[in-house]
Amino acid sequence: MTYWIFAAAYILGAIPFGLILVRLAGKGDIRDVGSGNIGTTNVLRTGSKLLAIATLLADAGKGALVILLARHYGLSDLDVALAGFIVVAAHIFPVWLMFKGGKGVATALGVYIAINPILGLMVLATWILVAKLFRISSLSALIALFMAPIYTVIVTVPIESTILCIALYVLICWTHRDNIRRILKGEESFIV
Repeated sequence: MTYWIFAAAYILGAIPFGLILVRLAGKGDIRDVGSGNIGTTNVLRTGSKLLAIATLLADAGKGALVILLARHYGLSDLDVALAGFIVVAAHIFPVWLMFKGGKGVATALGVYIAINPILGLMVLATWILVAKLFRISSLSALIALFMAPIYTVIVTVPIESTILCIALYVLICWTHRDNIRRILKGEESFIV
């Protein structure tokens, strides 16, 4: 009965908004720019803040939409968390791009906002604070997502949501493994 939401989570998550928006703007294939990633930070490297903001909102929006749909249809807390994991994993491994998508940060943010708006705002505020201090997007993401399960102790969420935050942190650390190496070597790019 609930399997359709998991399929919907994958289909929505796999929509490569960064790729689509950059192409529609006539700026070519985002995979040929910077890191080759389809996410917000790389879209910013096209020189268009508007496209980067649109990508952020679209990627976060698909994460939030999946959680809201799962709740609307009365899925259990476990199924809601699973749907949240699937939408982020689909963004990272979209079938239409040979399973080479984004890093999942914006989509995870959307999931967190839909789970609990205060949780989402705390994660976003952490990202902004770290970005202001260090000007490194990947470091900001890793610290903000590390804090998410800790923040779930402050806000009221089901235990399944805390487990989801931990699982997403592990997954997104994996997507950032090259960034982590560059951070440790002092070679990671700065936010422009």
